[in-house]
Amino acid sequence: MIPAPFSYHRPKTVSEAAALLAQFGDDGRLLAGGQSLIPMMKLRLATPEHLIDLAGVANLKTIERTGNTLTIGAMTTQAELIDSQVAADAVPILREASLLVADPQVRYVGTLGGNVANGDPGNDMPAVMMCLDAAFRLQSQDEARSVKARDFYRGTYDTALTPGEILIAIEIPVPPGGHGFAYEKLKRKIGDYATAAAGVLLTVRGGKIDTCSVTLSNLADKPLCANDAAAVVVGSALDKVALAAAAKAARAIMSPASDTRGTAEYRTFVGGVMVERALKRAFARATS
Repeated sequence: MIPAPFSYHRPKTVSEAAALLAQFGDDGRLLAGGQSLIPMMKLRLATPEHLIDLAGVANLKTIERTGNTLTIGAMTTQAELIDSQVAADAVPILREASLLVADPQVRYVGTLGGNVANGDPGNDMPAVMMCLDAAFRLQSQDEARSVKARDFYRGTYDTALTPGEILIAIEIPVPPGGHGFAYEKLKRKIGDYATAAAGVLLTVRGGKIDTCSVTLSNLADKPLCANDAAAVVVGSALDKVALAAAAKAARAIMSPASDTRGTAEYRTFVGGVMVERALKRAFARATS
């Protein structure tokens, strides 16, 4: 189908984009990579009167490390993230997860900011950002603020973004050297959303898990922090008992819908399997 008529705007600065967004209000929509918005416009599920394209804002496409913080501009594409040695050295789970986002064609255009900002529970990077305890820098015409990824998601397409705000960058604390990480994703085919997915970031001391973070993708109406699953493995050498307990704790907070990927019961079961696999692979990396 063909989108409804709209006016096109291409600002060159964040300030200009924020001013346009404030001017048009509910009639304006931001365009990042367009991999979510354009299909919705073609189906007339979204009919903005004004489209504000962020592609012309040059300083939104950056990957920089300053001390123990990795800052990624919101318009950085998944492909650019995959190719970045700076990102790979600082936060290697980013490359692993980005390689599982959609397919190469989408990754060349789809942006990190678009993936994390629209509140789609099927997207991969929100759970990864929660696992990393990342923060999102938001900018409106009047103010700038920072919101933790773990506080950003409220439900399907419902986030902490307020009218007129633009996500401009993601700030990620660089994990300590020797940490373990993994993002495990089960999907039906290349390019599909996850049937179930789990991210893990952990550290090991004396052969036992010292710190751990576990997050879940597409297993509820928003990405989830499986705090109880993470807590149950801390202090363990990740034996079978600890793994089973982590999977059980993670399943307890899942509430996936039955869909073409499987029943809710099936998706909950494989969600626990993804948690076990991610924990084992992250632990092996930290102890190798």
